[in-house]
Amino acid sequence: MTEYKRCILLKYGELILKGQNKGYFEDRLKGAVKKRLNHVLGEDKYDIYAMQSTVFITPEDQDLVDAALDELRTVFGLAGLCAAWRCEKNLPDMKAVLEDKIAPELYSFKSFKCDAKRSDKEFPMTSPQIMEAAGDILVEKTQMKIPVDVRDPDVTVVIEIRDKYAYIHFDKLKGAGGMPKGTSGRGLLLLSGGIDSPVAGYMMARRGMEIEALHFESYPYTSERAKEKVLELSRLLCRYTDRMRVNVISLTEIQLKLKETCREEYFTLLLRRFMMRLAVKVCEKRGTDAIITGESLGQVASQTIGALKVTDRIPGAAQIPTFRPLIGLDKDEIITTARKIGTFDTSILPYEDCCTIFTPKHPRTNPDMEKVLAEEERLDVEALCEAALGSMEHYIIKYYN
Repeated sequence: MTEYKRCILLKYGELILKGQNKGYFEDRLKGAVKKRLNHVLGEDKYDIYAMQSTVFITPEDQDLVDAALDELRTVFGLAGLCAAWRCEKNLPDMKAVLEDKIAPELYSFKSFKCDAKRSDKEFPMTSPQIMEAAGDILVEKTQMKIPVDVRDPDVTVVIEIRDKYAYIHFDKLKGAGGMPKGTSGRGLLLLSGGIDSPVAGYMMARRGMEIEALHFESYPYTSERAKEKVLELSRLLCRYTDRMRVNVISLTEIQLKLKETCREEYFTLLLRRFMMRLAVKVCEKRGTDAIITGESLGQVASQTIGALKVTDRIPGAAQIPTFRPLIGLDKDEIITTARKIGTFDTSILPYEDCCTIFTPKHPRTNPDMEKVLAEEERLDVEALCEAALGSMEHYIIKYYN
């Protein structure tokens, strides 16, 4: 009796472009994959190995293949993935899989074609011969009820002849792409309760950054529910990052001092400069390599080119880069990504944000740096920063509890 098993194939993304350090990226990717599989399938309850830019996974419990596949769709570093049927590399076994497993599924589609990839060059059939044979088997089994369309098929049946086995599957699913977690250092995400910053965090995590978050609150002007909203956004991001430390700093005293001491039109700029100062200090304390913000050029008054120049000119900022992955995106593009990663509905919940407290009616959009510094000189900046840092608390958010 023919024996075949259902398994998962994971296809590399940018990793294939790496040179001598490719092994390091592969190890990080494999570690991320195993972490997800251990949760869904159980530790050591699957066979896994990598070869020719593909990871092959065969679960002991065949009923959990789809659940594992769903979890792996959010692992960065994978260009594509699919569930496949594994069998011995001979035509009778491949025919059995095509007839028993693939043909019944074809009735869900309007047309199909076959494709073949022969990595094992010692296999006696060429790729065109494999495609022709597979097509004939499926046409005969379905009694020609599903037409063949080689130019624009509704689905493609793929036969891969690999080193150990043959793998037969439908079109692969699109993976999360990017680079494996932790291969590009650690970033500190300034995470508000809005739409933009979670998307910025996602985009830098997709480039391989390990993400830690910094949230600013203004209790009692912002509520406990506002903080819970931010922690929920962190949980949603952990679908991609696995875990995240969220640091929370109170800006209440700073904001009250600004309101009491400084001219209203400079309030937002001065507050942003305090945020960046505190972010730099948290980076130094936590050993993170960069600051990540959700700013988009020209979206609001504090995100004009003049305002950003003022925001960035603070002590220590030159040593720690600030990444703004959304800088060239419009709001519709940002919202599209927020919906895709599942943060949009939480982001639009109507809870307060510290940046909306004491907002000036006419904020400066093209500020004079000397005037900003003159306003700042009225304050004991270092003392205010130290007091704010003293309020910092943190939460560890995990995708798997």
